[in-house]
Amino acid sequence: MNIPVATVGAATAGVLDGLERLQGPVTVVRRCAELTELVALSQTGIVRAAVVAGDTAELTAALAERLGAAGVALVALADDFLLRQRLEAMGITNAPGTVQAETLAGLISTAVQALEHSGAGRGLAAGIALADPAASFGTGIEAPDGGAPAAEEPDVRAGTVTAVWGPTGAPGRTTLAVNLAAEAAAAGRSVLLVDADTYGSSVAVSLGLLDESAGLAQACRLADQGMLDAAALARICADVSLRGHRLPVLTGVTRADRWIELRPAALAGVLAAARRMVDEIIIDCGFSLESDEELSFDTMAPRRNAATLLVLEAADTLYAVGAADSVGVPRLVRALSDLAAAVPAARPQIVLNKVRASAVGRNPENQLQGAWERFGPGQEIIAFLPADYDAADAALLSGTALLETAPASALRAAVAELAGVQASRRRPRRRGRSAK
Repeated sequence: MNIPVATVGAATAGVLDGLERLQGPVTVVRRCAELTELVALSQTGIVRAAVVAGDTAELTAALAERLGAAGVALVALADDFLLRQRLEAMGITNAPGTVQAETLAGLISTAVQALEHSGAGRGLAAGIALADPAASFGTGIEAPDGGAPAAEEPDVRAGTVTAVWGPTGAPGRTTLAVNLAAEAAAAGRSVLLVDADTYGSSVAVSLGLLDESAGLAQACRLADQGMLDAAALARICADVSLRGHRLPVLTGVTRADRWIELRPAALAGVLAAARRMVDEIIIDCGFSLESDEELSFDTMAPRRNAATLLVLEAADTLYAVGAADSVGVPRLVRALSDLAAAVPAARPQIVLNKVRASAVGRNPENQLQGAWERFGPGQEIIAFLPADYDAADAALLSGTALLETAPASALRAAVAELAGVQASRRRPRRRGRSAK
């Protein structure tokens, strides 16, 4: 297998001369003056791997994702101990600048094969592989004294991801996500609530966090630079107190035009850190599944819906929420078809929200179940959430969850059951909240 390689950085000269003397499958075809030239070259299809030395501090997960999407594997050469740790955190193959030519050739071959195996350039799996530290193909980092490899951050947890998604039209995605997280937190479980809606983030407002600072965007910036760990993520989160229990929240982008900050490689890094921080991650997703880049002349343009698609691919549990009326149900059916095409591995669990007799007739659950069996896509409806506008409005007005303002409501009981929590019907009390 012939592997044409491009390089950047004067520090690569010696080792690359050694590569050329090997006369093996790895061939240096271009020596670039700067990273921008390397990125432009990667779009031509001329090279299959890139070796960077000297400019490695400028590498980010987003850049690695961009090269990977073009089918170019990235290898970095760096001697600085902390820099190599960052490269490992970003999932970038790396080695010391003094690496032997034979070893470097093997690293390049391995990185190219791993990129092909991950399906990079054909979907979001590439971004997940690049951003997940577990997917790194480096040789291991030696401590500054040349001793044993540095210990990785201990994975004391392997948190699960629950995505709450649904079609356009306000079916209740945010209401369900917020209250699922609130019920889990109030029950003493370790949970993180994330707002990844790139069209209309509203988790912060729902919880009364008016001094929001786009926590998810901050976390993505750190992840993009390989500097995000569980401790850093915990510092970024805003805290909400629910019945004496802490619910950390990663607030969404404060303006819709900031969606570009939620790049998939960086967001995958955030999810990896979140899995190490808590046992459950509940994510409020955007509705759209459209592949925006197919509408652009530049197929490498950022994708507004990439964050939603990545979360849906990464989710261990996926709730598909639809409004229980003559408009919402057909929308959900069509959206599930789109979901199957966009994320074939997704296994959505159907939740119908705002169930009420005035919209569908007497015995609304039976009516909806019968219609779903006749016209639905085949998945079972796992929950019917009753319409309780007074309770929902009271929670929104107070900036808290249903368990605080309407603990005895039927809607709260249905959400608690979905969350696997025994709902206690305590009287409402003054909420306490602190935001970092």
